[in-house]
Amino acid sequence: MQVYIKEVTSKADLKLFIYLPEKIHASHNNWVPPLYFDEWDFYNPAKNRFFSDCDAILLLAFRDNEPCGRIMGIINHKYNSVHNEKTGRFFALECYNDPEVAVALTSRIEEWCLQKGMRKVIGPFGFSDKDPQGFMIEGFELPAIIATNYSLPYMINLMDHCGYTKEIDCVDYQLPVPKTIPDFYKTIYNRTLETNNFRLDEYESRRQLRPVIRPVFELINKTYAHIFGFSELTPKEIDYFANRYLAIINPRFVKVIYNDQGDLIAFALAMPELSDGIRKARGKLLPFGFIRILWASRRTKLLTMLLGAIRSDYRNNGLDAVLGLKILESAQRMNFESIDSHLVLENNTKMRAEYEKLGGIVGKRYRIFRKEFQK
Repeated sequence: MQVYIKEVTSKADLKLFIYLPEKIHASHNNWVPPLYFDEWDFYNPAKNRFFSDCDAILLLAFRDNEPCGRIMGIINHKYNSVHNEKTGRFFALECYNDPEVAVALTSRIEEWCLQKGMRKVIGPFGFSDKDPQGFMIEGFELPAIIATNYSLPYMINLMDHCGYTKEIDCVDYQLPVPKTIPDFYKTIYNRTLETNNFRLDEYESRRQLRPVIRPVFELINKTYAHIFGFSELTPKEIDYFANRYLAIINPRFVKVIYNDQGDLIAFALAMPELSDGIRKARGKLLPFGFIRILWASRRTKLLTMLLGAIRSDYRNNGLDAVLGLKILESAQRMNFESIDSHLVLENNTKMRAEYEKLGGIVGKRYRIFRKEFQK
């Protein structure tokens, strides 16, 4: 049967779009479903503030009246304006190992982007670099972590079949939590705080954290401007992310540093890996899913790094070592055995060197693809 592409225009269509990956990955042991309440918010323009700066389209593919693929197209006008680009994005591409379906979906997004004056398409890439990005190209045997795509190996071949090539890779380090923290970290820690009169804050409750969230994202705006795919967050977008992160983070893994004038100049945020609990809850919080996720967060031995930043005028000042030491100390106290770096751009040599200094090795690699339009 011929492939038919339909734009998502109703709640029933959106339900098919959101739950289709569950069918595609039914026999994929390492796949973890999303938190479905979060998916409904993500694709809702009334709740996801990124829609206000972006054009977006959702598409479903059907064969023999059965859904067999999906894709989202995004044009981030704010990012394109700041970076003087005309780039569209595809996101949330899921399909069976069917080249015809993959071509039909990506071609429709390409046509949509061309109609809006774009010159190329990259993906998988969402509204921002905080969304899951890239298709996995190495590390399929390793467990999933939260907030990353866990694609099937055939997606690489489908991208090639659709005419896409490499844009950039992201790597994911695994490193052990050391039994004894290296002395050089302690030396740098003491020297950095004492010499500069910095203050390091740690937290025990989400209530303590709430006043810190906005300054943290304001620092992200200042320090992430050069990072691939990042565009400055508006106050409404900051509130959106604050609500998403505050609901799931463990305050004990948030470390914040202030200078002697009380300005927030650096932070690190990690969290216990929740994937096993989300898998057991099948992505649903009710009626008992939240208990499974909470239980998993208390039993896991894997800690995942999510975010971190240092103000540009305070870099190369030992703050990365201070934050690293405090994260490791908290991991030791709570009996974690390993840390996942989350995604690091392959050309971020400084961050990669820090992970490798602690014995980290690359376990997974993700690729963002590109396709340029002929002039």
